[in-house]
Amino acid sequence: MSTTEPAAPAPLVGIPVRLSDAAAPGADQRVLEANRIFDDIVDLIRAAGAEPVLLRPAQDGGPLEAELAACRGFVVPGGGDVDPALYGADPDHPALYDVNPAQDRLDTAVIRYALDARRPLLGICRGMQLLNVLRGGTLHLDLPKTSVAHEPDTGHDWAVHDVALSPGSAVAEVFGRDRMPVSSGHHQAVDRVGDGLRVSARADDGCVESVEAGDDAAWTVGVQWHPEAFVPCDELRLPLFRALSEQAQAAPRKAVRS
Repeated sequence: MSTTEPAAPAPLVGIPVRLSDAAAPGADQRVLEANRIFDDIVDLIRAAGAEPVLLRPAQDGGPLEAELAACRGFVVPGGGDVDPALYGADPDHPALYDVNPAQDRLDTAVIRYALDARRPLLGICRGMQLLNVLRGGTLHLDLPKTSVAHEPDTGHDWAVHDVALSPGSAVAEVFGRDRMPVSSGHHQAVDRVGDGLRVSARADDGCVESVEAGDDAAWTVGVQWHPEAFVPCDELRLPLFRALSEQAQAAPRKAVRS
């Protein structure tokens, strides 16, 4: 009599909710977009074979410890600007928008848990920027205008441009190529790279488009672009989430704290 191994349960992947209210008076239009694409990320986590867990703030501003411990991987999505005070920059810069200390506290708690517990982590746009800041890096407060548009023109959801992927990097392995088009919507980016991180993709103007953790860490990838976007092509949306899901499935059920 043949027996069939039961299918492994879908790994739980935590994603901190977005806290800014797009309907609030004076809210930036970009807040509405960040809230909308959050739902797309949740759908892609599920499509990649994982089960999304929405992480909300506890009384101390971070997510509940039990919820974190149950997750075997994490995605930290885009949103407003990281508080410049976290990396010693000008808090009154006129280009800043939607600086939300509550969001910083929640996202910081998730990133720190993932790094400390050696759980796989995908940071997207703001998520990558905050990862870099938490490792001692800095950000460009407002990118200079170059031949590469990183923010969309009026009437477009995304700016589309190419990035070059570093040979042997996790992102090159995920996509199986060394160059590809991506969708961008950001006015800030990594300046000084944080400790233990390495650049794994750049735009043609030199802008850092991806960072990864060193070999002694769990799978930790940050991308400046938005893989959840439907442009430039649908086939580029799922690979990063599938890779994260596979890494989460392989992660130990009990977190390994460093």
